[in-house]
Amino acid sequence: MKYPVAIQKDKDSCYGVTVPDIPGCFSAGESLDEAMNNVQEAISSHLEILAEDQELAPKPSLVDSHIDNKDYAGATWAYVDIDVSPFLGKTEKATVTLPKLIIRQIDALVAAGKAKNRSAFLADSALKSLRQ
Repeated sequence: MKYPVAIQKDKDSCYGVTVPDIPGCFSAGESLDEAMNNVQEAISSHLEILAEDQELAPKPSLVDSHIDNKDYAGATWAYVDIDVSPFLGKTEKATVTLPKLIIRQIDALVAAGKAKNRSAFLADSALKSLRQ
């Protein structure tokens, strides 16, 4: 998932990075590279805590939904790509019955490289639906 982050530089030349979609998630660094590395760790730590509490990672929003927020006035925006699958727990086998046409459509997406496999497609689709 790609989370938008607000990057702000203070007068001491340090960088602060805030993740608006994950309350309380922020980081900093003496350089932009350090701040961006630190915010990846901060996001992972927050998602780990949510997983321990049996909560899904929050759905990322678009930068546009935060642009007018005065807390981020003058911020530079970027996206941080985080793989949330480690925060979903162990996999369990489940038998699913689907119509043949749907299976063929899923298999076509897998063949086109748009999904890793049937299970990954179904898991991603379920996550999208659960976050709405």
